[in-house]
Parts: sequence; C-alpha cells; structure tokens
Amino acid sequence: MTPPAAVAAAPAVPAADAALDRGVRALLAGNLACGVAVMVTAGALSDLARSLQVSVATAGQLVSAAAFTMMLGAPLLAAVFSGTDRRRLLALALAWMAGGHALATLLDDYVLLLVVRAVTVLGAALFTPQAAAAVTHMARPERRGWALATIFIGWSISAVIGVPAAAYAAEAWGWRVAFGGVAVLCAGAGLWVWRALPDGVRPPALRWADWRALFRHPALMALVAVTACSATGQFTVFAYFAPYVTQVLKAGPGGLGLFFLWFGIVGLAGNLALAPLMARVGPHRSVAMLLGCMAASLALWPLAGTLTLLLLIATPWALGCFASNSGQQARLAGAAPAWSAASIALNSAAMYFGQAAGAGIGGVVLATAGWSPLPFAGLAWMLAAIGLSAWATPRLKAMPAHG
Repeated sequence: MTPPAAVAAAPAVPAADAALDRGVRALLAGNLACGVAVMVTAGALSDLARSLQVSVATAGQLVSAAAFTMMLGAPLLAAVFSGTDRRRLLALALAWMAGGHALATLLDDYVLLLVVRAVTVLGAALFTPQAAAAVTHMARPERRGWALATIFIGWSISAVIGVPAAAYAAEAWGWRVAFGGVAVLCAGAGLWVWRALPDGVRPPALRWADWRALFRHPALMALVAVTACSATGQFTVFAYFAPYVTQVLKAGPGGLGLFFLWFGIVGLAGNLALAPLMARVGPHRSVAMLLGCMAASLALWPLAGTLTLLLLIATPWALGCFASNSGQQARLAGAAPAWSAASIALNSAAMYFGQAAGAGIGGVVLATAGWSPLPFAGLAWMLAAIGLSAWATPRLKAMPAHG
C-alpha cells in the first residue's frame, strides 16, 4: 500500500495516477457531503421534534426511513447503473441530494418531510459504493487499498466538521439552516466531482452471476451480517445522541456541538490509524478490535451522567465507528476482488439496514421503557456482530481468492 506522501514525492507520476489522485480528492469530498447528508438528521433531531411538534421517538423515524430506502437502493441502483459513466452518475447523485435538501427546508409537514428525506438520500446510497467501484477501476492494484481507504476518510471528516456544525446550527438557528448548509455542500462536491473525474470511467457491469456467487458464500454473507448487526447496535443509540445530550444531560448547543466534534475527531483518528493497524495485524483482527471498542462504550454508557463522562465513554466507540466499516470493505474486497463491486454495494445496504433497524428499535425502546435500557439493546446487537465476525474469520482465511 503506497502512502499519499510517497505518491506526492514520486519524481514521475504516471498520467493515470495523476488522474486517480484528482479523482480520489473529489470523491473524498463527495463522501464527506454524503456523510453530512446522512447524519444531519441525528444532529438536528431535537429541533426537528420541536419544530414539527412530534415526539423524539417519532422524529427518529426520519433516520429510520432514510436508512431503509438506502438499504434497498444501494444494491438495486448498483445493478441498474453499473455500466454508466461514473463522472456523470456520481455528479448527478450529489446534485440530487442538493436539490432534495433545499426542498426539505420549505416543508412544514412531518409526513411530507419523511418522504422527501427518504427519496433524497438515495443519492448517498448510489454515490458511496459507486465511488468505491470507480477508484477500484481507475487504480493500479498496488494503489487500490490506498484509494479506497482515502475516499472513505470523507465520512470521518464529515463527522469531524460537518455533523458538529450541523448539530450546532440546528440547535442555534433551526434545522432548516442545517439542511440548507447540506444542500450547498452537496452542490459544491458535485461540481468538484464533475470537474475532477475523467470521462469513460466504466467499471465492468455487474452480472447476476456475481450476485449469485456472492450469496452462495456463507462466510462472505456472514461478513455482511456483521455490518448489519454492528450498524443496528450503533444506531439504536446513535440516532438519539442529540436528545440524550440536550434532554438527559441538559447540555446546550455548545455542548451538543462539542460532543459531535469530539466523536468526529476521534473517529477520524481511528480511520487514519486503520491502514497501519491492518498492515500489522491484518483486517480481520483489526475489525475484531474495533467491534470490541464499540461494545465497551455501549456497556459503560449507563455511567455517563455528565457530558465529560460521556465524552470519555464514547471515545472507544468513536475509534471504531468509521474505521470498522472501512475494515469490513477491505475484508470483502480482499476475500473476493472480482466481486468487490457487488459485495461493497451489499455491505452498504447492510449498513443502511442497520441504521434503519437501530433507529426503529431505539424509538420503540424509548417510547416504551425510556432511556435506561437503550445502550443494552444496542450492546446485544454489537455482541452478535462480534460472534459472527469470529465465526467468519477462519472461513474467510481459508477461501481461495476470486479475481
């Protein structure tokens, strides 16, 4: 794996590598915009509930509905658009999200906002897996790992900059300002992708045989299930971070912004540390460690009686939150490179399924039992993810490489 610094210092960079570098930077920005777009509702949840005059649990279904459409959309859109030129497809996906968030700022009805939100985030369901397929196609084999890891850093940066800013804006000036900022961010990222990506980036179209082969591998499907269980465990609590911080801990906009900022900074550090960690211990052990970190935070969550304690307890979770998904992508691509476009799309669908299921489960727990059992409900799913990962690891190591 070639580090970015070494690439930049190389005396003669091939034209294809220069095009890849430009594309990677633009796609990183696109993933940053997608990350903010997907997570802005969680940061703005308290004001959404107040403004739309619904309960926190009901407002949380904005997260669930959006994640459900992304779950369905990621593999379906990958199948439909797999042969499309990526420059046009990815720029259009970001433009779609820009328009959807701009429209959302004009709405006052909860149900209508739910529908618009669900349709808008289909752009993110399309963008992230297809961006991964694009750089996999553009990069030489020795640069693919670096390119994939780099574009996914955009999601971590979104947690460091975009989500805390959106959460602060929502609490200070209202959710419409936060959504308007997301619209501008998506439009800018779409323009960057349009200008940076070359024409003619067309990875091989996915065949139904690829999907059938993927579904017939128990170890690969177990790996996808790890992502689903992990995301479910996280979003059982993550979807309700904002009301927990503002209502239970009584922190204001500054405290909420600080929490999301800290979570994002630590998450970015975890993602940046993932590549050297995988180089030392491999992707399987790396993911096991990250899942353990998140489980530890959920187990300790009931002790978080102050914002300071919450920041400390959430730190292991933040380390694993974004890095674990990048590690999962590396495990899938390493086990079966020829099926990576299909497996990454399916893994994305599993992540979105977990977000939808977790937000839904968390809403039911809140409505029926309150805050106390919420982290334990999330922990149960995280332990299931750890068990599935342990079962799949020796079988993945024994698999012959495909592609």
